[in-house]
Amino acid sequence: MSTHTVSHGRLAGRCALITGAGGPMGQAIALRFAAEGAALLLTDISGNRLVETVERIRAAYPAAHLESFRANVLDAGEVDALLGAATSLPPIDVLINVVGGLRGAMYASLLEIDDERWQQTMDLNLRATLLLTRRLVPGMRERGYGRIVNFSSISYAGEKGQSDYAAAKAAVVALTRSLAMELAPEININCVAPGLIETSVMERMETAVVDSFRNACALKRLGKPEEIAQAVLFLASEEASYITGEVLRVSGGRWPSL
Repeated sequence: MSTHTVSHGRLAGRCALITGAGGPMGQAIALRFAAEGAALLLTDISGNRLVETVERIRAAYPAAHLESFRANVLDAGEVDALLGAATSLPPIDVLINVVGGLRGAMYASLLEIDDERWQQTMDLNLRATLLLTRRLVPGMRERGYGRIVNFSSISYAGEKGQSDYAAAKAAVVALTRSLAMELAPEININCVAPGLIETSVMERMETAVVDSFRNACALKRLGKPEEIAQAVLFLASEEASYITGEVLRVSGGRWPSL
């Protein structure tokens, strides 16, 4: 594998925290950010996945300024430990909230979703974003600069059989737009809303369901983690300096319809 040393780029001089950095999308974002010169604090609930991401970055960008820390970012104590562990990095001024998703069955009717699953879905998609935003915003404001990118899904507009997930992702959008007004002008906060991306989630879906997603896309294919990374890079960079409170769909032209 070829190696590179990056001393410039669209994120040179910036320090970014990326959650879920061991998953396909988080890893793609971390690699893209390293290519653009960002200092990185990476975290994931899986230590093994996190090590894999770190190894890939160090192989490609040996001079990358990088720290990693395994943490469950839904836990306030572990969030504090994560932020306290980044002793060699500059202050974090870019936050990428990738952590989210859906545990258990991919599709269930409202009457099949018990209180425990409902709360678990809300926590998985909202709690880490809330915890990290609360902790990092004061420093961003003090320094007069901040970029936050949250992860929603095109399901936020409604998805049959995913009322809990759709509600949680709609809440991410509402939170993003509310905070865009509250945190301006020092901090820009935006949201990406991916369609179905080629990740391990497809292993939990029936082939017919995956095919229906593909056929519903104007581009007639699924997305790649690297395509999500490009969108996140744009929103985190100075190229999006006049954009805040927006939701960028990265879905191949698919949109849920009633």
